[in-house]
Amino acid sequence: MANEKNLPLPSALILDEQSNLTLAELCRACSVRAEFIVELVDEGVLAPQGREPHRWRFSGAHLYRTRVALHLQRDLGINLAGAALALQLLEEVDELRARLRIMGGE
Repeated sequence: MANEKNLPLPSALILDEQSNLTLAELCRACSVRAEFIVELVDEGVLAPQGREPHRWRFSGAHLYRTRVALHLQRDLGINLAGAALALQLLEEVDELRARLRIMGGE
């Protein structure tokens, strides 16, 4: 998970794929309201574990996706549906690049 200039991680918060954040912790880490996270879940940007919001658990990848979606929305004016599509396309590009590296022996 790359740490982009516009999406810094708080120094006290280092997460990996196995991290387990609550809704409140994710909101604090991203400085957003719970309603924004609920919208991301409704739009399919995030797929937390757990059925109800008070039981949701998020990984480090969810934190990254939330920050990218927030950046796309706030700084670029992209709506949440567009952010969901952009995230999907960015992940596909990363996957294709990884496959090319493997095929190229790099």
